[in-house]
Amino acid sequence: MELLQAQNIEKNYAEHRALTDVSISVEEGQVFGLLGPNGAGKTTLIRIINQITAPDNGIVLFEGRPLRGSDVEKIGYLPEERGLYKKMKVGEQALYLARLKGLSRHEALKRLKYWFEKFEIQTWWNKKVMELSKGMQQKVQFICTVLHEPQLLIFDEPFSGFDPINSNMMKDEILELKAKGATIIFSTHDMASVEELCDHIALINKSKKILDGKVDDIRNQYKNNNFEITYEGNYGTISSNLPNEFQIIDHTENHQVNTIKIHHEAGHTNSEMLAALLPYAEITSFREIIPSMNEVFIRVVEEANR
Repeated sequence: MELLQAQNIEKNYAEHRALTDVSISVEEGQVFGLLGPNGAGKTTLIRIINQITAPDNGIVLFEGRPLRGSDVEKIGYLPEERGLYKKMKVGEQALYLARLKGLSRHEALKRLKYWFEKFEIQTWWNKKVMELSKGMQQKVQFICTVLHEPQLLIFDEPFSGFDPINSNMMKDEILELKAKGATIIFSTHDMASVEELCDHIALINKSKKILDGKVDDIRNQYKNNNFEITYEGNYGTISSNLPNEFQIIDHTENHQVNTIKIHHEAGHTNSEMLAALLPYAEITSFREIIPSMNEVFIRVVEEANR
């Protein structure tokens, strides 16, 4: 079931078109990746979903009906440009933001105690935000985003300012929130995180959606008949005897393992490629090279720009 649908969204700012007829559908319990180059329109779409701004055309549906003001309590938003009050104490601010989201003081303190202990930041309660590093502030804002246990969480570049250890911790938290039933929209330039976390993605470029689908389906859609084979044998013998329809695109040789990458033309089978290799090499492994989301991102955007 779709928790959120944005249908035919358009948005213009003076002479700039931010979104052109963009539609997305986010299913319950899904981690949905919203991708695109800088200035593509991702943040504008996020701001429309959060009712910070309104579309010029189109509609946003939440639980199958038009989004309304009260839905703000069902959404948690971690913006790319962080929004904590620098001179306020951490605990005081977290409690204030929790009350804005409809929690009682008692319930807010109970949940804050849980999260501060989980992140081992109890000593930050009486510190001012300005005394914390960017990564520390990020942790506080993450807690403020998830504290009211919203149905929909929107994370815009959530790993900005984090070292690798804290980035991995945050990824684990996102997956745990998903396991507990949260639906997540996740905007990032970190394509490795997309592969780790996202079930489905939409790619926006120059205000238009140019790609939409499940992550695994998209990666398979853009594979191009390239294979990596490890073997024992003589590379020179292989290269001089391999038929022209099987093109060597890379190879490495060392004492422990030899690796060759081969592209075969459409219309030829993997069995034919292996049969051509077997007289000259003992094959120890064979795998098809599936492009990473980073490779897909670059390829699709470049094609769209051409």
